[in-house]
Amino acid sequence: MPVSSTKLEVPLGFAGKRILVTGHTGFKGSWLCEWLLGLGAEVHGIALDPQDDQPLFDQLKLSPRLTSDHRIDLRDRAAIREAIQAIRPDFIFHLAAQPLVRLSYDIPVDTFAVNALGTAHLLDALREFTEPCVVICVTTDKCYENKEWLYGYREVDAMGGYDPYSASKGCAELVIASYRRSFFGSEHSVTVASARAGNVIGGGDWALDRIVPDCFRALERGEPIQVRNKTATRPWQHVLEPLSGYLNLALTLAAGPELELRHPLTAGMNFGPTLASNRTVAQLVEALLQHAPGSWEDQSDPMARHEASKLNLAIDKAFHLLGWQPVWNFSDTISHTASWYTDQAKGQNASQLCQIQIAEYTAAARVAEVPWANS
Repeated sequence: MPVSSTKLEVPLGFAGKRILVTGHTGFKGSWLCEWLLGLGAEVHGIALDPQDDQPLFDQLKLSPRLTSDHRIDLRDRAAIREAIQAIRPDFIFHLAAQPLVRLSYDIPVDTFAVNALGTAHLLDALREFTEPCVVICVTTDKCYENKEWLYGYREVDAMGGYDPYSASKGCAELVIASYRRSFFGSEHSVTVASARAGNVIGGGDWALDRIVPDCFRALERGEPIQVRNKTATRPWQHVLEPLSGYLNLALTLAAGPELELRHPLTAGMNFGPTLASNRTVAQLVEALLQHAPGSWEDQSDPMARHEASKLNLAIDKAFHLLGWQPVWNFSDTISHTASWYTDQAKGQNASQLCQIQIAEYTAAARVAEVPWANS
Protein backbone atom coordinates (compact mmCIF):
# COMPACT_ATOMS: atom_id res chain seq x y z
CA MET A 1 0.00 0.00 0.00
CA PRO A 2 1.45 3.43 -0.89
CA VAL A 3 2.45 5.61 2.02
CA SER A 4 0.05 8.52 2.50
CA SER A 5 1.38 11.99 3.26
CA THR A 6 -1.38 12.54 5.86
CA LYS A 7 -0.04 13.61 9.25
CA LEU A 8 -2.14 12.78 12.29
CA GLU A 9 -2.62 15.02 15.29
CA VAL A 10 -1.76 13.03 18.42
CA PRO A 11 -3.10 13.97 21.87
CA LEU A 12 -1.05 13.58 25.02
CA GLY A 13 -2.37 10.30 26.33
CA PHE A 14 -0.04 8.44 28.74
CA ALA A 15 -1.05 10.10 32.01
CA GLY A 16 -2.78 7.53 34.25
CA LYS A 17 -2.42 4.74 31.67
CA ARG A 18 -1.18 1.26 32.56
CA ILE A 19 1.99 0.72 30.57
CA LEU A 20 4.04 -2.46 30.44
CA VAL A 21 7.69 -2.18 29.40
CA THR A 22 9.50 -5.45 28.76
CA GLY A 23 13.26 -5.18 29.10
CA HIS A 24 12.78 -2.29 31.52
CA THR A 25 16.01 -3.09 33.38
CA GLY A 26 18.12 -2.47 30.27
CA PHE A 27 19.54 0.74 28.85
CA LYS A 28 16.70 1.80 26.53
CA GLY A 29 14.06 0.37 28.87
CA SER A 30 15.37 2.42 31.79
CA TRP A 31 15.30 5.66 29.78
CA LEU A 32 11.77 4.83 28.57
CA CYS A 33 10.52 4.18 32.12
CA GLU A 34 12.02 7.47 33.29
CA TRP A 35 10.24 9.33 30.49
CA LEU A 36 6.89 7.57 31.05
CA LEU A 37 6.98 8.20 34.79
CA GLY A 38 7.53 11.87 34.03
CA LEU A 39 4.41 11.79 31.84
CA GLY A 40 2.33 10.49 34.75
CA ALA A 41 1.99 6.91 33.55
CA GLU A 42 1.48 3.82 35.71
CA VAL A 43 4.53 1.83 34.66
CA HIS A 44 4.98 -1.94 35.00
CA GLY A 45 8.05 -3.93 34.02
CA ILE A 46 8.95 -7.44 32.88
CA ALA A 47 12.63 -8.32 32.57
CA LEU A 48 15.53 -10.25 33.97
CA ASP A 49 17.63 -8.73 36.74
CA PRO A 50 19.81 -5.88 35.47
CA GLN A 51 23.23 -7.15 34.41
CA ASP A 52 26.35 -6.09 36.28
CA ASP A 53 27.37 -4.05 33.22
CA GLN A 54 23.95 -2.32 33.04
CA PRO A 55 23.62 -0.34 36.29
CA LEU A 56 21.39 2.44 34.90
CA PHE A 57 18.18 0.82 36.20
CA ASP A 58 19.55 0.87 39.74
CA GLN A 59 21.15 4.30 39.32
CA LEU A 60 17.71 5.68 38.45
CA LYS A 61 16.19 3.88 41.46
CA LEU A 62 13.37 2.73 39.22
CA SER A 63 12.15 -0.38 41.02
CA PRO A 64 10.34 1.38 43.92
CA ARG A 65 8.94 3.95 41.49
CA LEU A 66 7.23 1.36 39.30
CA THR A 67 3.73 0.05 39.97
CA SER A 68 5.04 -3.49 39.54
CA ASP A 69 8.46 -4.94 38.76
CA HIS A 70 8.46 -8.53 37.50
CA ARG A 71 11.55 -10.71 37.01
CA ILE A 72 10.43 -13.02 34.20
CA ASP A 73 12.32 -14.73 31.37
CA LEU A 74 10.62 -14.31 27.98
CA ARG A 75 11.07 -18.03 27.45
CA ASP A 76 8.64 -18.69 30.34
CA ARG A 77 5.39 -18.64 28.39
CA ALA A 78 3.08 -19.26 31.35
CA ALA A 79 4.65 -16.53 33.49
CA ILE A 80 4.40 -14.00 30.65
CA ARG A 81 0.71 -14.77 30.19
CA GLU A 82 0.00 -14.56 33.92
CA ALA A 83 1.75 -11.19 34.27
CA ILE A 84 -0.08 -9.64 31.33
CA GLN A 85 -3.43 -10.81 32.64
CA ALA A 86 -2.63 -9.28 36.02
CA ILE A 87 -1.38 -5.94 34.65
CA ARG A 88 -4.10 -5.45 31.98
CA PRO A 89 -1.96 -2.90 30.14
CA ASP A 90 -3.23 -0.10 27.90
CA PHE A 91 0.15 -0.01 26.15
CA ILE A 92 3.03 -2.46 25.83
CA PHE A 93 6.54 -1.49 24.74
CA HIS A 94 8.36 -4.74 24.03
CA LEU A 95 12.10 -4.07 24.31
CA ALA A 96 13.30 -7.24 26.08
CA ALA A 97 15.93 -9.05 24.05
CA GLN A 98 19.40 -10.53 23.87
CA PRO A 99 20.84 -7.36 22.28
CA LEU A 100 24.50 -8.07 21.47
CA VAL A 101 25.91 -9.21 18.13
CA ARG A 102 29.15 -10.75 19.36
CA LEU A 103 27.47 -12.53 22.28
CA SER A 104 25.01 -14.09 19.84
CA TYR A 105 27.87 -16.08 18.31
CA ASP A 106 28.47 -17.65 21.74
CA ILE A 107 24.79 -18.29 22.61
CA PRO A 108 22.97 -18.55 19.25
CA VAL A 109 20.14 -20.84 20.42
CA ASP A 110 19.40 -18.64 23.44
CA THR A 111 19.46 -15.58 21.21
CA PHE A 112 16.83 -17.05 18.88
CA ALA A 113 14.79 -18.37 21.80
CA VAL A 114 14.62 -14.97 23.54
CA ASN A 115 14.32 -12.67 20.54
CA ALA A 116 12.03 -14.68 18.26
CA LEU A 117 10.19 -17.22 20.42
CA GLY A 118 10.02 -14.80 23.37
CA THR A 119 8.23 -12.30 21.13
CA ALA A 120 5.79 -15.04 20.11
CA HIS A 121 5.13 -15.82 23.79
CA LEU A 122 4.28 -12.17 24.46
CA LEU A 123 1.95 -11.84 21.49
CA ASP A 124 0.32 -15.20 22.11
CA ALA A 125 -0.59 -14.07 25.62
CA LEU A 126 -2.60 -11.25 24.02
CA ARG A 127 -4.68 -13.37 21.65
CA GLU A 128 -7.60 -13.61 24.11
CA PHE A 129 -7.13 -10.08 25.48
CA THR A 130 -10.44 -8.23 25.21
CA GLU A 131 -9.45 -4.71 26.28
CA PRO A 132 -7.87 -2.07 23.99
CA CYS A 133 -4.09 -2.36 24.01
CA VAL A 134 -1.43 -0.95 21.70
CA VAL A 135 1.73 -3.06 21.43
CA ILE A 136 4.97 -1.61 20.03
CA CYS A 137 7.45 -4.41 19.38
CA VAL A 138 10.96 -2.99 19.10
CA THR A 139 13.48 -4.76 16.90
CA THR A 140 16.53 -3.18 15.20
CA ASP A 141 18.00 -1.83 11.97
CA LYS A 142 19.92 -5.11 11.77
CA CYS A 143 16.73 -7.06 11.00
CA TYR A 144 17.19 -6.27 7.29
CA GLU A 145 19.07 -8.51 4.87
CA ASN A 146 22.22 -6.39 4.72
CA LYS A 147 23.56 -5.97 1.20
CA GLU A 148 26.09 -3.30 2.21
CA TRP A 149 24.11 -0.71 0.24
CA LEU A 150 24.96 2.98 0.45
CA TYR A 151 21.29 3.97 0.69
CA GLY A 152 18.98 3.37 3.63
CA TYR A 153 16.84 0.28 4.12
CA ARG A 154 13.12 0.80 3.76
CA GLU A 155 10.39 -0.95 5.71
CA VAL A 156 9.47 -3.05 2.66
CA ASP A 157 12.98 -4.45 2.22
CA ALA A 158 13.63 -8.12 3.01
CA MET A 159 14.32 -9.38 6.49
CA GLY A 160 17.54 -11.29 7.01
CA GLY A 161 20.69 -11.30 9.09
CA TYR A 162 24.19 -12.77 8.87
CA ASP A 163 24.95 -13.21 12.57
CA PRO A 164 22.54 -14.95 15.01
CA TYR A 165 21.50 -11.66 16.63
CA SER A 166 20.55 -9.98 13.36
CA ALA A 167 18.84 -13.11 12.07
CA SER A 168 16.90 -13.50 15.32
CA LYS A 169 15.57 -9.96 14.94
CA GLY A 170 14.58 -10.68 11.34
CA CYS A 171 12.76 -13.75 12.69
CA ALA A 172 11.08 -11.60 15.34
CA GLU A 173 9.77 -9.28 12.64
CA LEU A 174 8.28 -12.26 10.81
CA VAL A 175 6.67 -13.45 14.05
CA ILE A 176 5.20 -9.99 14.63
CA ALA A 177 3.84 -9.77 11.07
CA SER A 178 2.33 -13.26 11.28
CA TYR A 179 0.54 -12.58 14.59
CA ARG A 180 -0.66 -9.20 13.38
CA ARG A 181 -2.16 -10.67 10.21
CA SER A 182 -3.47 -13.88 11.76
CA PHE A 183 -4.89 -12.70 15.07
CA PHE A 184 -4.86 -8.92 15.50
CA GLY A 185 -6.98 -7.61 12.66
CA SER A 186 -9.23 -4.57 12.72
CA GLU A 187 -11.87 -6.44 14.74
CA HIS A 188 -9.46 -7.23 17.61
CA SER A 189 -8.98 -4.95 20.60
CA VAL A 190 -5.17 -5.35 20.42
CA THR A 191 -3.11 -3.38 17.89
CA VAL A 192 0.40 -4.65 17.14
CA ALA A 193 3.15 -2.66 15.40
CA SER A 194 6.90 -3.03 15.01
CA ALA A 195 9.57 -0.35 15.25
CA ARG A 196 13.17 -0.45 14.07
CA ALA A 197 15.83 1.92 15.41
CA GLY A 198 19.37 2.76 14.43
CA ASN A 199 22.49 2.45 16.59
CA VAL A 200 21.35 3.97 19.86
CA ILE A 201 23.78 5.76 22.15
CA GLY A 202 23.35 7.91 25.24
CA GLY A 203 24.29 8.28 28.87
CA GLY A 204 23.99 5.28 31.16
CA ASP A 205 24.83 2.51 28.69
CA TRP A 206 27.58 0.29 30.09
CA ALA A 207 26.97 -2.88 28.05
CA LEU A 208 29.98 -4.90 26.96
CA ASP A 209 31.05 -4.80 23.31
CA ARG A 210 29.37 -1.46 22.57
CA ILE A 211 31.62 1.30 21.36
CA VAL A 212 30.44 4.20 23.56
CA PRO A 213 30.59 2.24 26.85
CA ASP A 214 33.97 0.86 25.73
CA CYS A 215 35.17 4.43 25.20
CA PHE A 216 34.21 5.69 28.63
CA ARG A 217 35.46 2.59 30.42
CA ALA A 218 38.86 3.05 28.77
CA LEU A 219 38.93 6.78 29.48
CA GLU A 220 38.04 6.15 33.13
CA ARG A 221 41.02 3.79 33.38
CA GLY A 222 43.28 6.28 31.57
CA GLU A 223 43.83 3.81 28.72
CA PRO A 224 43.57 4.21 24.92
CA ILE A 225 40.21 3.18 23.46
CA GLN A 226 40.46 -0.13 21.58
CA VAL A 227 38.57 0.16 18.26
CA ARG A 228 37.98 -3.11 16.45
CA ASN A 229 36.02 -1.96 13.37
CA LYS A 230 36.96 1.65 12.66
CA THR A 231 35.52 1.87 9.12
CA ALA A 232 32.08 0.43 9.94
CA THR A 233 29.34 2.98 9.25
CA ARG A 234 26.28 3.16 11.49
CA PRO A 235 23.20 5.40 11.88
CA TRP A 236 24.10 6.87 15.30
CA GLN A 237 21.23 8.40 17.26
CA HIS A 238 20.58 9.49 20.83
CA VAL A 239 18.39 7.10 22.81
CA LEU A 240 15.63 9.72 23.10
CA GLU A 241 15.16 9.81 19.32
CA PRO A 242 13.73 6.30 18.83
CA LEU A 243 11.91 6.48 22.17
CA SER A 244 10.06 9.56 20.94
CA GLY A 245 9.16 7.58 17.84
CA TYR A 246 7.83 4.62 19.84
CA LEU A 247 5.74 6.93 22.04
CA ASN A 248 4.45 8.87 19.03
CA LEU A 249 3.52 5.69 17.14
CA ALA A 250 1.74 4.23 20.18
CA LEU A 251 -0.38 7.33 20.76
CA THR A 252 -1.23 7.60 17.07
CA LEU A 253 -2.49 4.03 17.02
CA ALA A 254 -4.41 4.56 20.26
CA ALA A 255 -6.14 7.53 18.65
CA GLY A 256 -7.75 5.05 16.24
CA PRO A 257 -6.69 6.02 12.72
CA GLU A 258 -8.90 4.82 9.88
CA LEU A 259 -8.15 1.43 8.38
CA GLU A 260 -6.29 2.74 5.31
CA LEU A 261 -3.77 4.47 7.61
CA ARG A 262 -3.72 1.74 10.27
CA HIS A 263 -1.98 -0.88 8.10
CA PRO A 264 1.10 1.14 7.07
CA LEU A 265 1.46 2.35 10.66
CA THR A 266 1.65 -1.20 12.02
CA ALA A 267 3.65 -2.81 9.19
CA GLY A 268 7.10 -1.78 10.43
CA MET A 269 8.44 1.73 11.07
CA ASN A 270 12.03 2.95 10.94
CA PHE A 271 13.19 5.56 13.46
CA GLY A 272 16.68 6.58 12.47
CA PRO A 273 18.86 9.69 12.26
CA THR A 274 19.44 11.99 9.31
CA LEU A 275 21.96 10.91 6.69
CA ALA A 276 24.54 13.28 8.18
CA SER A 277 24.59 11.13 11.34
CA ASN A 278 25.68 8.04 9.41
CA ARG A 279 29.33 8.07 10.51
CA THR A 280 32.15 5.59 10.86
CA VAL A 281 33.16 4.22 14.23
CA ALA A 282 36.42 6.17 13.96
CA GLN A 283 34.48 9.41 13.44
CA LEU A 284 32.29 8.63 16.44
CA VAL A 285 35.29 8.01 18.68
CA GLU A 286 37.06 11.17 17.48
CA ALA A 287 33.90 13.19 18.21
CA LEU A 288 33.63 11.75 21.74
CA LEU A 289 37.29 12.57 22.40
CA GLN A 290 36.53 16.24 21.78
CA HIS A 291 34.48 16.15 25.00
CA ALA A 292 36.53 13.68 27.04
CA PRO A 293 40.28 13.86 26.33
CA GLY A 294 42.05 10.63 25.53
CA SER A 295 43.27 8.53 22.61
CA TRP A 296 42.33 5.45 20.63
CA GLU A 297 44.06 2.54 18.94
CA ASP A 298 43.12 0.59 15.85
CA GLN A 299 42.60 -3.03 16.87
CA SER A 300 41.14 -4.26 13.57
CA ASP A 301 41.36 -8.03 13.23
CA PRO A 302 40.89 -9.53 9.76
CA MET A 303 40.01 -12.85 11.42
CA ALA A 304 37.29 -11.36 13.64
CA ARG A 305 33.72 -12.57 13.39
CA HIS A 306 31.57 -10.88 10.78
CA GLU A 307 29.95 -7.52 11.50
CA ALA A 308 28.22 -5.39 8.88
CA SER A 309 30.31 -2.54 7.48
CA LYS A 310 27.50 -0.32 6.15
CA LEU A 311 24.03 0.14 7.58
CA ASN A 312 21.60 3.03 7.04
CA LEU A 313 17.87 3.51 7.59
CA ALA A 314 15.33 5.34 5.44
CA ILE A 315 12.90 7.29 7.66
CA ASP A 316 10.52 8.74 5.04
CA LYS A 317 7.62 6.65 6.27
CA ALA A 318 7.79 7.96 9.86
CA PHE A 319 8.02 11.52 8.55
CA HIS A 320 5.05 11.25 6.18
CA LEU A 321 2.71 9.28 8.47
CA LEU A 322 3.65 10.63 11.90
CA GLY A 323 5.39 13.90 11.18
CA TRP A 324 8.28 12.36 13.17
CA GLN A 325 11.83 13.46 12.48
CA PRO A 326 15.16 13.45 14.33
CA VAL A 327 15.69 16.40 16.65
CA TRP A 328 19.38 16.25 17.64
CA ASN A 329 22.06 16.16 14.96
CA PHE A 330 25.28 14.16 15.29
CA SER A 331 27.06 16.90 17.21
CA ASP A 332 24.13 17.29 19.64
CA THR A 333 23.96 13.53 20.14
CA ILE A 334 27.65 13.29 20.97
CA SER A 335 27.66 16.30 23.30
CA HIS A 336 24.62 15.11 25.29
CA THR A 337 26.00 11.58 25.52
CA ALA A 338 29.43 12.72 26.69
CA SER A 339 28.04 15.24 29.18
CA TRP A 340 25.84 12.57 30.82
CA TYR A 341 28.84 10.32 31.47
CA THR A 342 31.15 13.11 32.63
CA ASP A 343 28.51 14.73 34.87
CA GLN A 344 27.50 11.40 36.40
CA ALA A 345 31.18 10.62 37.08
CA LYS A 346 31.34 13.91 39.01
CA GLY A 347 28.55 12.67 41.29
CA GLN A 348 25.44 14.17 39.72
CA ASN A 349 22.19 12.26 40.18
CA ALA A 350 21.47 9.91 37.26
CA SER A 351 17.71 10.42 37.35
CA GLN A 352 18.08 14.18 37.31
CA LEU A 353 20.51 13.95 34.37
CA CYS A 354 17.97 11.90 32.40
CA GLN A 355 15.11 14.23 33.30
CA ILE A 356 17.14 17.28 32.24
CA GLN A 357 18.00 15.74 28.90
CA ILE A 358 14.40 14.65 28.30
CA ALA A 359 13.31 18.24 28.95
CA GLU A 360 16.05 19.61 26.67
CA TYR A 361 15.14 17.16 23.92
CA THR A 362 11.43 17.98 24.16
CA ALA A 363 12.17 21.72 24.08
CA ALA A 364 14.33 21.26 20.98
CA ALA A 365 11.54 19.25 19.35
CA ARG A 366 9.10 22.11 20.02
CA VAL A 367 11.48 24.59 18.42
CA ALA A 368 11.76 22.28 15.42
CA GLU A 369 7.94 22.14 15.33
CA VAL A 370 7.85 18.36 15.52
CA PRO A 371 4.11 17.49 15.92
CA TRP A 372 4.41 15.17 18.93
CA ALA A 373 6.14 17.86 21.00
CA ASN A 374 3.52 20.51 20.27
CA SER A 375 0.34 18.44 20.61
